[in-house]
Amino acid sequence: MLEILGIRQKELLKLLLKKKAGMAVDELSEQLAITRNAVRQHLAALENDRLISKSATRPSGGRPQQLYALTDTGHEIFPRRYSWLAQLLLESMQDELGSEVVGERLSVLGARVAAQLRNQRPGLQQPEEKVQELAVIMEQIGYDAHSAVDASNTPVIEANNCVFHNLAMQNPEVCKFDLALLSSFTGSTVEHHECMSKGGNVCRFKFHPKKLSDQKTD
Repeated sequence: MLEILGIRQKELLKLLLKKKAGMAVDELSEQLAITRNAVRQHLAALENDRLISKSATRPSGGRPQQLYALTDTGHEIFPRRYSWLAQLLLESMQDELGSEVVGERLSVLGARVAAQLRNQRPGLQQPEEKVQELAVIMEQIGYDAHSAVDASNTPVIEANNCVFHNLAMQNPEVCKFDLALLSSFTGSTVEHHECMSKGGNVCRFKFHPKKLSDQKTD
């Protein structure tokens, strides 16, 4: 999001990044070399986008000065190399344990996360409800996902964004986390019908009822 902001708003956010306690309008006006009214306009826009918020007030010899600081959302718009760290951790695990074991551990982790999410939603009963709720969760996480049914009336989730895309491109076993999460949350057999890390336009997951033999082994 940082790249779509105006120059002044970027500069303002960078100032607040350095000043964790926050800054007052007068300070921002001086640092940015713009009027106090212009600062207030930028602050209002950034506050509306939940990138900043009012923090503490500071004595000034007269009326206390209102300080503005970055929110958690504001901090997150600055580049962070989580994927780089994840790549290093995966490579270390693969060297030590091998890709097959790493895939198994990712599956266990996906099932564990699914169990936590299901426990937070005890009212879900029907498979269709579970798929729809799962699409909502994936949308909130950043998958840009939605649920639907295909021509054969099979529940489907399509995701236009894979939050692990770069990682999955180099480490295909990462997809096992998604598959285990989706399968465990819905109690379904999940078919990874299309995958962006393999050249697909979207990640498409189809949900089929589990066979009785599969249910006995869960």
